[in-house]
Amino acid sequence: MTDHKNITFLLADDHSLIRQGIEILIEDLGFEGDVFHASTLQKVLDCVEENNIEMLVIDAAFPDGNSLEIIPKLKLNNPDLKILVFSGLEESDYALRFLNAGANGFLTKVSEEEEIKSAVTKVVEEGRYISSVTQGLLLNSLQKSNQQNPLDKLTKRELEVVKMYVDGMGNLEIANELGLKQNSVSTMKKRVFEKLGIDSLVELAALLKKY
Repeated sequence: MTDHKNITFLLADDHSLIRQGIEILIEDLGFEGDVFHASTLQKVLDCVEENNIEMLVIDAAFPDGNSLEIIPKLKLNNPDLKILVFSGLEESDYALRFLNAGANGFLTKVSEEEEIKSAVTKVVEEGRYISSVTQGLLLNSLQKSNQQNPLDKLTKRELEVVKMYVDGMGNLEIANELGLKQNSVSTMKKRVFEKLGIDSLVELAALLKKY
């Protein structure tokens, strides 16, 4: 591959052999441009501030802290900076944390050489690298989000009123039961419908039955 534009890399890991190995892979891919090295988080910050770094390959843990602490800051000050986390941490436990912090991809150090090359190339060219493992994590996260109980949006009193409506009670009965004004109950009903995105007591009863 010889058609890549010049890319300025920063390789950040407290083990020099890891950095050297990644640099060899970058050369194999045909990338041209400067390659900087950093062994601490502070050196990462200094290097990014002093140089026009376009692609950062960074470990998760350093003697002076965790890269989760600086990734949001790096992205805030350098929104075009592409970050690939290359870590020995378990992908299933940590990938989403780093992606949520602003990383463009997460790769484990047990990955095969071809996968590492693919990850670097995709982050440079497409702006992201999502492995099959992380894709599964994202899908599970989305499904859990979609399955969240909408009734959790309601206050304790609102939920109490909901149950009374579903039991067949009217505004006046609920008002007398709870010692409220009838218009207060009506206003609460309207607010509940808005929170839940529904228009009828039938939908309300269905939600209460489901959750």
